[in-house]
Amino acid sequence: MGVPLIAGSLVALGMLPMAGWIGEKALSWQFVLGIGMSCAVTALPILILLMEKMHILREPLGQRILRYASVDDIAIWGVLALILLDWTRVGRQVVFLILFGFAAWLFRKIMLRLQEQDRWYVALIWLAICAFAADWAGLHFMVGAFLAGAVMDAVWFNQEKMDGLRHHVLLVMMPVFFLSTGLKTNWTMGGASVFIAAFALLVASVCGKLIGIQIAGRVLKWQKGEASIIGWLLQTKALIMIIFANILLDKAIITNATFTALLLMAIASTMLTVPVVQPKLTRLRELIGRSS
Repeated sequence: MGVPLIAGSLVALGMLPMAGWIGEKALSWQFVLGIGMSCAVTALPILILLMEKMHILREPLGQRILRYASVDDIAIWGVLALILLDWTRVGRQVVFLILFGFAAWLFRKIMLRLQEQDRWYVALIWLAICAFAADWAGLHFMVGAFLAGAVMDAVWFNQEKMDGLRHHVLLVMMPVFFLSTGLKTNWTMGGASVFIAAFALLVASVCGKLIGIQIAGRVLKWQKGEASIIGWLLQTKALIMIIFANILLDKAIITNATFTALLLMAIASTMLTVPVVQPKLTRLRELIGRSS
């Protein structure tokens, strides 16, 4: 995660002196860190869908990749909270974090006493409370939603029902989300420079992630070809990165031109995943069952 973060930040530093990229309310470090994290992120929902289609989600390799992506997911919301930290409302944010710690402890106590069917209703109420409270504190709905899920245990819920919920939510909500995202995309701004920026960000993202994974593979003594499969699967960016970019745009950290470049990078990075990984899985099928 660190290598694509650094590579993306270097591209962002190159964009800083040029007009039209940094948002009107952004500090330089917020812009650089936001772009760098956009290059480092892996979209967990899209990754799950792709691994389901390739029949490796429940395999040991798939579970390993999910754990790696989950760490990435934690990092992106932590970085987002740092970027959005508002010193004029820092009192609210401290209060939110203190109350969240106490509420999370109480919530977990309650959930353990409930039957499985009742936990679903309480979990949705908890999700809404955390999202609105985080937004009140000056962070963002998504930061609160992530924290709400982070303190829940998967074993509290039936896995088949959870898979069904994820499937239906993505089926119903993703088209609406991508429609709203498309409406924010302005293809007339920036001209060719947007595509140049998108290509530079794509190179930083793909190469950074692959180099980082190759280094990890050598340190951990993975088998030949293993790092390549993992590195390419972790290229999926579309959903989470677009949410991240939407928040940066809404908070005026980036401009519409930067948003469009990030959108192009996210789509291209995600589209590369399956065509590259599928042949590798066919050749190295024995890796799928390896747990480490």
